[in-house]
Amino acid sequence: MDQICLVTTVVDARSVADLLAASAVAGRLAACAQVGGPLDSTYWWEGRVETAQEWSVQFKTSADRVEALVDHVRAAHPYDVPEIIVTSVGSGNPAYQIWVYEQTRG
Repeated sequence: MDQICLVTTVVDARSVADLLAASAVAGRLAACAQVGGPLDSTYWWEGRVETAQEWSVQFKTSADRVEALVDHVRAAHPYDVPEIIVTSVGSGNPAYQIWVYEQTRG
């Protein structure tokens, strides 16, 4: 059984977040995805400090599906430089770990 990984990104619209979540789960790249927001992000872009409203998407996947999920998010993402952060989960509910693994199989 693979370790669970969380893959997180942010986008500029709820509809984009929902589409990323649905396409990743439908493609078995993630067992589930949660959309949250809106949230306010402040960041440097093109020499200026910007503030924008964004929506967060957090995907739960197995370690062997991370690369394909990251590729999918990068290809479908509207930003020039998308935030895509991968975090390995050290431990968790073993039954949930099994469920995530099973749901990311085709």
